[in-house]
Amino acid sequence: MATPELAPRRTIGGLVIVWVAALVIGTVVGIFVPSEGRAAWLTVGMGLCVILSFGVQLWSGRSQGFTRRVAASALGALFVLGIISLGFGLASLTPA
Repeated sequence: MATPELAPRRTIGGLVIVWVAALVIGTVVGIFVPSEGRAAWLTVGMGLCVILSFGVQLWSGRSQGFTRRVAASALGALFVLGIISLGFGLASLTPA
């Protein structure tokens, strides 16, 4: 029988790390990738965020709620990259 944790660590830090990484990846894609290839590179960035979310949650060492935390971090990264890609799409509609 396992002993319960008396004071569990906060898990919000692991979520925020992945969300910030998604923000950085989206910004880097927006700066360095031409508009024709941004969708493909944002997809690659989302894959990296999913891998990062697994790594961060495994590093935390808590088994309770693992799947929920990985899903929340990946969904947050998807939301962040979606907002960034919406900005890219709106920016492409305006004439230069």
